Amino acid sequence: MAAGPDALSLFTAIGLSEPKARETLKNEALSALLREAVTQAQGILGPTVDKATGTLLYNVASRLKDQKRLRFLVGCITSKKIVTDLQLSAALEYVRSHPLDPIDTADFEHECGVGVVVTPEQIEEAVEAAINKHRAELLSERYRFNMGLLMGEARGRLRWADGKSIKNEVDLQVLHLLGPKTETDLEKKAKAGKAKPAEAEKQQKAAEENGEVTLETKSLMEQLRGEALKFHKPGENYKTEGYVITPHTMALMKQHLEITGGQVRTRFPPEPNGILHIGHAKAINFNFGYAKVSPPRASPTPPPPPPASAKGSPPPEPATPPGAPRLCQGELPPEPATPSSPWPVLALSSPQCGGRGGWWGWAGRSSYFWLCNALGVYCPVQWEYGRLNLLYTVVSKRKIIRLVEAGAVRDWDDPRLFTLTALRRRGFPPEAINNFCARVGVTVAQTTMEPHLLEACVREVLNERAPRAMAVLEPLRVTITNFPTQKALEVLVPNFPADETKGFHKVPFQAIIYIEQSDFREVMDKGYKRLAPGQPVGLRHAGYVIAVQNVVKDAGGQVMELEVTCTKSDAAEKPKAFIHWVSEPLVCEVRLYERFLHKNPEDPAEVPAGFLSDLNPDSLRVIDGALADRSVCSAKPLDKFQFERLGYFSVDPDSTEGKMVFNRTVTLKEDPGKV
Repeated sequence: MAAGPDALSLFTAIGLSEPKARETLKNEALSALLREAVTQAQGILGPTVDKATGTLLYNVASRLKDQKRLRFLVGCITSKKIVTDLQLSAALEYVRSHPLDPIDTADFEHECGVGVVVTPEQIEEAVEAAINKHRAELLSERYRFNMGLLMGEARGRLRWADGKSIKNEVDLQVLHLLGPKTETDLEKKAKAGKAKPAEAEKQQKAAEENGEVTLETKSLMEQLRGEALKFHKPGENYKTEGYVITPHTMALMKQHLEITGGQVRTRFPPEPNGILHIGHAKAINFNFGYAKVSPPRASPTPPPPPPASAKGSPPPEPATPPGAPRLCQGELPPEPATPSSPWPVLALSSPQCGGRGGWWGWAGRSSYFWLCNALGVYCPVQWEYGRLNLLYTVVSKRKIIRLVEAGAVRDWDDPRLFTLTALRRRGFPPEAINNFCARVGVTVAQTTMEPHLLEACVREVLNERAPRAMAVLEPLRVTITNFPTQKALEVLVPNFPADETKGFHKVPFQAIIYIEQSDFREVMDKGYKRLAPGQPVGLRHAGYVIAVQNVVKDAGGQVMELEVTCTKSDAAEKPKAFIHWVSEPLVCEVRLYERFLHKNPEDPAEVPAGFLSDLNPDSLRVIDGALADRSVCSAKPLDKFQFERLGYFSVDPDSTEGKMVFNRTVTLKEDPGKV
């Protein structure tokens, strides 16, 4: 442990400021490694270490993963083979990619630019070539041109050149070409607004009209962010922190690559009881999604060669270390059973790893590596990542079965749950669940999400997939007294109003129609735009405007029917609103779902009596007498529709020939007041 005044003096002696040295001492692992590096350097150079060397030593200690390479790298620094941070970065990458001894010194020095001297003349020539390539743009844009492009191209020609020297040369040659900056050059460049293409603008407007939440569309690889960005390429397992290298590792790796062809292969462990939930969806999506976007290498890069002693002969049988699983190799003789230990294996009441999470994953990883190496089999890399949780629900199978047994839900596929079967029954498309999991990303820390993002992904998919239909949940009969014909008319309704090339369906339109009760008021409030005495409305897709002529009520004053007159839209004043309607409809059952559980149902501070004590009694509302237009009559279970102005709905498997049942998947817009 590097601590105390001696360590502080040691670190300041190599050029660290006192605050930086004290900060380093707080990190025991870093300070111990730095102290060892400085001690080794002093053994070669003497007690005085210059600041440039000290900076390189600090960078080695803070960035080196394999500590057995410390002495080798310190030797390269003290012998002035490595003199720049650029060379050090190359050296660290080299030792990371070549974990086996011995290091090929000649190859190492070549890859790290040892002995390479870049002259000022070479820098001048490289910068001049870059400027000549972009001379026209430079003369046109002057100092607004991206100078980083010139420095990048010069760096590409001279890998080991000093970055500061390249920048100074670029500044000098640009000044010589363009002269001093003028007032125009000093003016800030106005940011040009991005003009949306007409088609994209049209689609955006249609999405807004339909109440859609617009989400940025990215490729699967762009969405698989987080921990996935740290993954190594096939055959580079040894780049993973903590990976154990044995004398047989590289031979087994080579054999593995020959079998897989360099493919990324992942697996999702089977669930013993078969009940999968939204958390499993994340695991499935990540495992198979990552493998899907990792194409096989056409010519797999072979792993670093094994030592010369191992070439030309098959890998020897691995020696079983003391305490290895000899039972798997048939070597363990029968013995009397050993009583269970009365002491706990791990005191879970004590904090682990500073409470940062991921403890179990790393403990499991080292055990997994040990087991594979003890058995002498190929050792794949194991990653543990955080669980995905959602608010307003529980995903524990033990808790869900309590809901089922208590009769709070019908079964494991009750649409109020977040099991995959329940989400399927409710109408959530698999593409939406995949998009949601990809957007959540993968991290070591546990993730708790609001359901809003999942629902937004569902709307995004269904907006493109679910054909439109009209349905009335709480019907009000309307009789058109001056209907123009004795027979019903046929109205063409687009399946997707934003894209009429996707076809139309026909619905009947006759003298008796049904509208939503909420679309009529006898007394208008300020801002009310739908049907009322003295305020006509248009009928969507029909081409007619209706106006109230008479309100028919029962003995209790309840509105039972409206008598209206109709006028063609092109002959009437444009109404303030258009409403949906049905005529000659199908009677169906509609099930409306709301949040089922408390926001944090497993938090004893918020729900002291347990999650079963705070169920929402209004989480399911069944409407028996809903009416839908006849375009849905041939729909099959799990077919999906957008009922205009109402939301997205899916045909429930409970549907029969005599009566269809629809589950509301999501509303058209997210209600900010919904709890």
